[in-house]
Amino acid sequence: MRFEIEKPEDSTEIEVLLDNAFGLGRTNLSSYQLRIGNQPIEELSMVAKEENGSIVGSIRFWPVRVGQNEFKVLLLGPIAVHHTHQGEGIGSYLISAGVSKARELDWEAILLVGDEPYYSKFGFSVIKTVEFPPPTDPNRILCLELTEGTRELLKGRVRIPSAKDC
Repeated sequence: MRFEIEKPEDSTEIEVLLDNAFGLGRTNLSSYQLRIGNQPIEELSMVAKEENGSIVGSIRFWPVRVGQNEFKVLLLGPIAVHHTHQGEGIGSYLISAGVSKARELDWEAILLVGDEPYYSKFGFSVIKTVEFPPPTDPNRILCLELTEGTRELLKGRVRIPSAKDC
């Protein structure tokens, strides 16, 4: 297994992996609204490939803004591992490597919509002061603080950065 930065030519195979992992209705999920018209961070978008080059895992991180805050915040997701490779630690590696690289790049927090029992092992926990587009269960909105003090200041609706934010 090798892990590398996602390349443009990987996109079709990644989309098939995501469709298989989440179903064809995945683009109707509220977190997808934060990806339309947004671009994933290249240095953080990674794939896991078998020796033959087949993609068996993928993770992407997207820039987002929270309320009127100026913090550098990421949205993690989607993350997917092919069903034949689940339980091998591929997803954990992709998350850990992404979080580590995000720290190196001076991002201040990472948000996601997911299951706290799984993501808590990476340091994520529920954040009640942040609102995702509906319908999103507030108990599934998770945050990992990368810069001390950021989490307590994150308040408001999550949105795509606008040109004035850049």
